[in-house]
Amino acid sequence: MTVLLFVVGVVVLVIGLAISIALHEIGHLAPAKLFGVRVGQYMIGFGPTLWSRRVGETEYGVKALPVGGYISMAGMYPPSPKERAAVAAGERPGRAGGGFFATMVQDARAANDETLEGDDDTRVFYRLPVWKRVIIMLGGPLMNLVLAVVLFAVLFSGIGVATATTTIASVSECVIPADAGRDECAPSDPTAPAAEAGILPGDVLVSVDGTPVSTFAEASEIIQAHPSDPIPVVLTRDGEERSIRLTPVATTRAVVGDDGRAVVGEDGEPILQEVGFVGVGAQVSNVPQPIWAGPQAAVENVGAVVGIMAQLPVRVWDTAVDLFTGQERDPNGPLSVVGAGRLAGEVAATDAPVLDRIASLLALLASLNIALFVFNLIPLLPLDGGHVVVALWDGVKRWWARLRGRVARPVDATRLVPVTFVVVVLLIGMGGILILADLFNPISIL
Repeated sequence: MTVLLFVVGVVVLVIGLAISIALHEIGHLAPAKLFGVRVGQYMIGFGPTLWSRRVGETEYGVKALPVGGYISMAGMYPPSPKERAAVAAGERPGRAGGGFFATMVQDARAANDETLEGDDDTRVFYRLPVWKRVIIMLGGPLMNLVLAVVLFAVLFSGIGVATATTTIASVSECVIPADAGRDECAPSDPTAPAAEAGILPGDVLVSVDGTPVSTFAEASEIIQAHPSDPIPVVLTRDGEERSIRLTPVATTRAVVGDDGRAVVGEDGEPILQEVGFVGVGAQVSNVPQPIWAGPQAAVENVGAVVGIMAQLPVRVWDTAVDLFTGQERDPNGPLSVVGAGRLAGEVAATDAPVLDRIASLLALLASLNIALFVFNLIPLLPLDGGHVVVALWDGVKRWWARLRGRVARPVDATRLVPVTFVVVVLLIGMGGILILADLFNPISIL
């Protein structure tokens, strides 16, 4: 059964990723068609075509490897003057000399020319105003951001966040010293204040020390601030309100920072503080959050992913070192699709309520869409951010030419094909390292 659930989790992630890619490409496709650009293909995946169908001038299809997608727009780049002259003379443009990269540039231009319908073709990408080209290229990443916001909204406002409520789940019978090394009461242990006051599981805290409380964290903060001080507590039991008095016992615990970790002093030892303790545990339930919690979580995730992407080469290097040395990987480090699938499988196979597993899968898919959003904005070809930079540079070039009373030629981005090739090789290399790490030194939630 566990194996089956693991497979279900992987399948859910693959389907979710395919939907994310499909929506990303729709983000490019819709404005391209709106602005009149001729789109030859809309494909999900790479490699051999599994299925396709032509609707109008566009072929829609699915390919074998669901690790990306693309749309083929007419005239992404302008034809070079030399090629236009050769075509006008009825000659076949020859291959460029100068070696490997020059041949790559020539091949890119030849592939681009196949999408053109003559020198006066107006339904091409490069002829669009700069702002339209930017909208088309940003449409894909923005679709991923919108999908992430929707998923986070469903997670936070629909399902809710696991929160310790004011309903009492358990009451300790005694107070066990922190250094006792046991979890069972001994005859010498004093009775816990909550048990002594008559608090029972199922009671609901209403106020503590005169302050209304809506979460267990609020109640705990007040209790911890009153060690050895008697405080009034109002609670409800079976719909009836009751008032009691509690005297929290004084105990020591480590000071915890905002990151949830113990704060250490100059000597490297945890800083301790005296707090009050009464011996109650809270029921945990999913509490729906305000509607703005989803967008807020998306924005916070964007910031976190930007930090990861800014250090991506270093983090991939660290991952490679961990892979070959066998050290435990950083749980907040980069993942490949294989690693994300593995995490999805583990989430689905965990012994947890179904709703909690669904929530974890939604969070994973939302985070993947944030990663797609940020990654595609990197200003390097062949990523969307690279095409945006080319469009903006073309706009600056035309603006400068107008100031000088001249007409600027469109920016020929095929000249950047060698740079694109290097970027692709680096991305494939980093992706390969992450896949190997996810196979042989995976990040695990178990």
